[in-house]
Amino acid sequence: MAEMTATLATTLETLLRQKKFNVIKTVLSTMNPSDIAALLEDEPTAELLILFRLLPKELAADAFVEMDSEVQKNLLAGFNDNELKQIVDELNMDDAVDIVEEMPANLVKRILSQADPDTRRLINEMLKYPDDSAGSLMTTEYVDLSPDMTAEEAIDHIRATGVDSETVNLCYVVDATRRLVGVVSLRTIILAQTGTRIADVMEKNVLSVGTHEDQESVAQTFAKYNFTAMPVVDSEDRLVGIVTVDDVIDVIQEEATEDISKMAAVTPADKPYLRLSVFELWRSRIPWLLILMISATFTGLIITHYENALATYVALTAFIPMLMDTGGNSGSQSTVTIIRSLSLGEISTKDTWKILWKEVRVAVLCGVTLAVVNFAKLMLFDKVGVQVSLVVCLTLIFDVLASKVVGALLPLGSQKVGLDPAVLASPVLTTIVDAVALLIYFGFATKILGIA
Repeated sequence: MAEMTATLATTLETLLRQKKFNVIKTVLSTMNPSDIAALLEDEPTAELLILFRLLPKELAADAFVEMDSEVQKNLLAGFNDNELKQIVDELNMDDAVDIVEEMPANLVKRILSQADPDTRRLINEMLKYPDDSAGSLMTTEYVDLSPDMTAEEAIDHIRATGVDSETVNLCYVVDATRRLVGVVSLRTIILAQTGTRIADVMEKNVLSVGTHEDQESVAQTFAKYNFTAMPVVDSEDRLVGIVTVDDVIDVIQEEATEDISKMAAVTPADKPYLRLSVFELWRSRIPWLLILMISATFTGLIITHYENALATYVALTAFIPMLMDTGGNSGSQSTVTIIRSLSLGEISTKDTWKILWKEVRVAVLCGVTLAVVNFAKLMLFDKVGVQVSLVVCLTLIFDVLASKVVGALLPLGSQKVGLDPAVLASPVLTTIVDAVALLIYFGFATKILGIA
């Protein structure tokens, strides 16, 4: 796909130099909006504007939505008022709100000035909802029906209003006060007899979400029930919008990217990797690297405290990296599993004791297995003696046990106090587990080898 995009980009540049604009327009008109966005995003601003202006109006709006915010900003800055109005008029409401949220103040003012009064009012209302809530994610463009409509009247209403709606596959039934009372599929309406009332064929048990519900919770509901769209209601159960599956996919991608970044001790970025400057990458990585470097002082202090023991049994030094790595790997396994289960809603902090009991049993099995294999290696190949082998293997068992318990407790504890579990996953876990591994190691060395 990347090779095809590069070839197309080269072809477009050649056609652009030759001023074969009709050919370019024909080529672009056959492409998917997402592919057009990927193709144009690396073009210089001057060429970008020329190519974008060759797109048909509706296709241009669809491609614009798929572009990176930096590219959108460059385009908006280059549009005249008429071009800007055409784009704003073609955008779905949720897309318009997303763009307004990401643009600088001067561009936001221009966008709102070109929107019609109703659109401007709706955008301002949706901007009042908290970030990452269902209200900020929803669109107000949907098909609503009255329960007293007949199937024939409903079809006529869909024809009249559906062209501007995000989807017509599901229609939402509201009473005179806009309260949500049912949902009916387009398939059901078409297959019903012409005189059948919507109230008689609609599904009355409607699952909905509130405007302030977290977007991650909304995504979990979509995944659980395989929805393609879901109604959003206010505190009085009045329908105010719908969330569609394409927006939920974006949420899932954003949340996964954010969690992965935090677990790797990197501040999440809102731009693709190749669009991040070296300075931006440095700024996202250096804070945690500084924290981890300082926190590593604890492990240095522990080693310094037991330097006499290491001088007496030099062989102990060789096993420190293995023990610390094993502890870190063991803790990471538990932490990643717990964070993933928390994000999917499979577990909660109420399950803490069940989780700990399971992790303890897993830790014992893993620790004993590692200890047995390692003991055989130490005796047969390293030939370090029974006492040193015993110290290393006992440390392995208790290190794995402690690491898995800590790895499970960290995300559960952070969830309990309202912190993001991913933040504590890798950075904090590494520091704690390394220190614990050394304390256990030198504790057994002191007892078994008689050193201090």
